[in-house]
This record gives sequence, structure tokens and C-alpha cells, in this order.
Amino acid sequence: MSRRQTIHPLIVRVTHWINAFAILIMVMSGWRIYNASPLFPFRIPESLTLGGWLAGALQWHFAAMWLFAGNLLVYLAYGIFSGRFRAKLFPISARAIFADLGAFFRGRLSHDDIAVYNTIQRLLYAGVILALLVLILSGLSIWKPIQFQELANLMGGYEGARLVHFFAMAFTVGFVAVHIVMALLVPRSLLAMLRGR
Repeated sequence: MSRRQTIHPLIVRVTHWINAFAILIMVMSGWRIYNASPLFPFRIPESLTLGGWLAGALQWHFAAMWLFAGNLLVYLAYGIFSGRFRAKLFPISARAIFADLGAFFRGRLSHDDIAVYNTIQRLLYAGVILALLVLILSGLSIWKPIQFQELANLMGGYEGARLVHFFAMAFTVGFVAVHIVMALLVPRSLLAMLRGR
């Protein structure tokens, strides 16, 4: 592979970093919102939250949500219509997943060519795109439970939508944590997302 080969076009890099910023704001403000009415017997430490109080957190959350939704729409449109998703994320087969998991646990999962995703990466990237869409749909159901009652009912009503939102957020935060660790372990991938090649 040529060192000058473009791995991530400019539109992918820009939308990636805007998504990262918007997700950070939404997660931190969402944790403050969660603390106002916890679903589980724990609270998020206030030092990890944003907004100061419930109304402030809601303002941060909605501001970041509009940025995120618009940016994600651009990213998804580019990924679908350019063929990038088809080329980078598919196919995903059970046999390839188990083969790559085996290689991972033996310490032999290759990252020689950062332009090509292994099957675990493909599965996780496709999974986080799905989780982000679920976050938007469940968020709409929480925000406007009457206007989107059919959508909320698919998730078990308002409280069900809150649970779906929480678990989609937890998956996304887990993905981001693994993503950051992998970027630090394979710094060429981080440089590629900054420079494109």
C-alpha cells in the first residue's frame, strides 16, 4: 500500500470529528439528565456530567443532538451513496467473526493494512451505526412521547424507551472506549483519521 493512499476522504474525517464532539457533549449532558431520574440504583459522578442542573443539561443535550443528527445524516448519505459502507463494512460472516476472535485471543489479529477493516471492526462499526440510530429514535420517543407514541410503544412505552436509550448509550460509550484504546495501540489509524492517508 502506498503511504500516500487516501484512506479516509475529507468528508469522512470531518464528520468523524464532529460526531466525536457531539457524542461527548450528549453523553456528558445525558448523564446529568439521568441523575435527575435514575433508572438504576447508581448515579454518574457529577464531575463527568455537563449542564450543572437538569434544564442546563437538557439545553446542552438538544444543542448537541441537532448537530449530531445533521452530521450523522451527511455521514450516512456519503457512506451509502459513495459505496464506502459496502466496501468497508461488508460482508460480515459468522465464520469470519469467529476466525478473527480466535486471532484476537491468540494476539495475532493483524493491523498491517489500516485501510482494510477486519471482521470484528466491521461488526463493531456496523453495530455502533445501528446503536446511534437507535439512540436517535429512542431519544425522540423520550422527548415527545405523545407525538411519537407509536415509536415509543415499539420500545415498551416511555420507560421502555428510556431503557433502550440507556443501553444504546452504554454500547456507544463502550465502543468509543475500545475505539480510543485501539487508536492508541495502532497510532497509524489515528494519524489516518487526522491526515486522511
